[in-house]
Amino acid sequence: MKPVLPLLLVAALAACGTSPAYQLQTQPVAQKLTTNARSIMVREVSMPDYATDDEMARQDASGAVQVMSRVRWADLQPRAVTLALARQLNAGLSATVAPEPWPLSGLPDGEIDVRVDRILAAADGNFHLDGIYYVRAEGVQLGATSRDFAITVPLEGEDPAQIAAAQSAAVAQLAAQIARSVSR
Repeated sequence: MKPVLPLLLVAALAACGTSPAYQLQTQPVAQKLTTNARSIMVREVSMPDYATDDEMARQDASGAVQVMSRVRWADLQPRAVTLALARQLNAGLSATVAPEPWPLSGLPDGEIDVRVDRILAAADGNFHLDGIYYVRAEGVQLGATSRDFAITVPLEGEDPAQIAAAQSAAVAQLAAQIARSVSR
């Protein structure tokens, strides 16, 4: 009977340690745009340090970025945002769009490199996604080679699910902005 007690204790401790995980949701695409490229690769999105793992963060009233206690993302944020952008762009463009590393044969006609400065539920009641993206193309014209972005989505509250919904909407807006900039 003694061996059962340690197993129950381990199971109880494991149950106490679980925390809810929130997933980035892909948004529907309003229209499919035509681009000169047949294929485009999305490089892994570069993010600030507070957004590189699976811990959810938000800005408090003093302006400090705080990791939320016992709340996490379902995936590492650079990977999740990269995959979401690739899915949204693949659905919204005539080109085949895939994330880095390039999973298809041959080389892509173009690359999109996104550098995020801020991806945060801010103290002002909004979710902010700011940064710059670069477009590189081989043998095709894909518009401007770099563009700044500053996307603001109102937060419906401070609940982690509402933060995740706002981040999903912000990433979808960024994908739409990039799609418009590389379309003809």
